[in-house]
Amino acid sequence: MNFKDIAISRENRFSIGIEETSGKYYLSIPVSNQYVDYEEYYEISKEVFDSFKADMNSALNFVQQCIERKKDELLIQKPGRLRGVPM
Repeated sequence: MNFKDIAISRENRFSIGIEETSGKYYLSIPVSNQYVDYEEYYEISKEVFDSFKADMNSALNFVQQCIERKKDELLIQKPGRLRGVPM
């Protein structure tokens, strides 16, 4: 998989972009476990991507739901047994 960030909110610690192989749009958040820091990628529609790109603050509710693991059904890559915690 080749994730390409299109827009990044350093202040709110998330990014949006496109997975170039599949063409899926995503929102990602940083997570960490005891071994590695990595990102979790949540699939979003093109319409949601465009909305978030136009106003990054409009994504904050979605980001919070990802942090609270309420959007796990949208994960592009399912976590392993040592799932990280949001940073």
